[in-house]
Amino acid sequence: MIRKFDFLIIGGGVAGMSFALKVANSGKGKVALVCKTTLDETNTSKAQGGIASVTNLKVDNFEKHIEDTMIAGDFISDRKAVEHVVRNAPKAIDDLVKWGVNFDKTAEGQFDLHREGGHSEFRILHHKDDTGFEIQRGLMDAVRANKNITVLENHFAVEIITQHHLGIEVTRKTPDIECYGAYVLDPDTHKINTFLSRVTLMATGGTGAVYATTSNPNIATGDGIAMVYRAKGTVKDMEFVQFHPTVLYNPAETHPAFLITEAMRGYGGVLRLPNGEEFMQKYDKRLSLAPRDIVARAIDREMKLHGLNHVCLDVTHKDAEETKKHFPHIYAKCLTIGVDITKEYIPVCPSAHYMCGGIKVDLNGESSIHRLYAVGECSCTGLHGGNRLASNSLIEAVVYAKSAAEHAVRVIDDYQFNDKVPEWNDEGTMSNEEKVLIAQDEREVGQIMSNYVGIVRSDLRLHRAWKRLDLLYEETEELFKRVKATRDICELRNIINVGYLITRQAIERKESRGLHYTVDYPKHAYDL
Repeated sequence: MIRKFDFLIIGGGVAGMSFALKVANSGKGKVALVCKTTLDETNTSKAQGGIASVTNLKVDNFEKHIEDTMIAGDFISDRKAVEHVVRNAPKAIDDLVKWGVNFDKTAEGQFDLHREGGHSEFRILHHKDDTGFEIQRGLMDAVRANKNITVLENHFAVEIITQHHLGIEVTRKTPDIECYGAYVLDPDTHKINTFLSRVTLMATGGTGAVYATTSNPNIATGDGIAMVYRAKGTVKDMEFVQFHPTVLYNPAETHPAFLITEAMRGYGGVLRLPNGEEFMQKYDKRLSLAPRDIVARAIDREMKLHGLNHVCLDVTHKDAEETKKHFPHIYAKCLTIGVDITKEYIPVCPSAHYMCGGIKVDLNGESSIHRLYAVGECSCTGLHGGNRLASNSLIEAVVYAKSAAEHAVRVIDDYQFNDKVPEWNDEGTMSNEEKVLIAQDEREVGQIMSNYVGIVRSDLRLHRAWKRLDLLYEETEELFKRVKATRDICELRNIINVGYLITRQAIERKESRGLHYTVDYPKHAYDL
């Protein structure tokens, strides 16, 4: 079956929905928003801390936010991208408010601003400790109310369509690759339909599920990055995987691990060993408010030194009622494992969290493949560089969604539907009865990535991961060619592709920089 939409959006988080709302009323045609589960299950909805924007002009300014971002990114960040996001952030906040998103305010009616690690000023807007959920709620309501947007839940994009599918050879040196839409799996018919588009947006989110333990939901399998890489698009900075320093240590939960927001350390939380001893003074003068890469490596080192499976975050010195007011979800969650955070330490450990790299895009959000845009965590704008500054991701998604939408609306009349695209051919394949193999391979990928391509790396570990992933790749591709495509085997292909990209680009970076720390090219005094 062939379906046509002028704008095809793959992914339903803040990036995809912001873009959809911007193009829906442009008068340029039909909009489809495809998401592989339901609209409310995204990385966006899991974001607790907040969204960064210069707001209090009495003490803060754009230059401070730009400099904080450059420092956190270890000066790998693209300054033009940083300035683009920071200077357009206030307008993006206005858009969110207009779409119905609520942010906490003070008694005087001003935004109640938090401060997080790496920020020199209080500039984090938030909604209690579930900011991402509130943003997702507001945007979902706006999207569902917009009659120009067709929402297709539980639809899985298998591949984007390029000249390759017309029988034309496409390589990484091909200068004019074009995207004509995507092949999408329908959950009801189990058939792969052809979605033709004039413009396609990739907004598929992150890659956390590539690791054994992550703060991300299970759906964060790097689908967009993998699809674009297979289509010969440019993918960049994949070695920079951010491990959140503080997820709740709970062996019963691995996907997703429960996040203990950065804002809790901004609130005054102190990192300690289980015996109460502080340790961050050994690693950074900013103590518990140091950037995430430094804090995560420090915790990792202390756990190894003392044979621990977690350290602790202490907010017992803060007012109990204030703690409950600011962090109601964290308070309730910790009670479920028998921890009253107003009286007891919170057990925490690092976990795979955010991908700083991804599909390389320009200031318009356009990828190296014509007619294909990428926004949000699956994209690499250059904002984050070697390490993401806390709460910069949500604002990046809204700013770049607007830039991409405005550019797409300007140029879409130059593009036509490509009616020569063939339908998906699965003739001769059989139903996939090898679920146990797929599940086992998924677990193996997670173990490989966590053990060999984690917070601290070495050439030996990285090359060992490369070899293991290469074997899994060959086996999975062989299986994929023999069976009918299903979501589980497609996700397995994607996490193997993404794991390979992280590993390869980590091997290629012969230095310790930002989130990429290797014992073979140490940079810091506390070499591991």
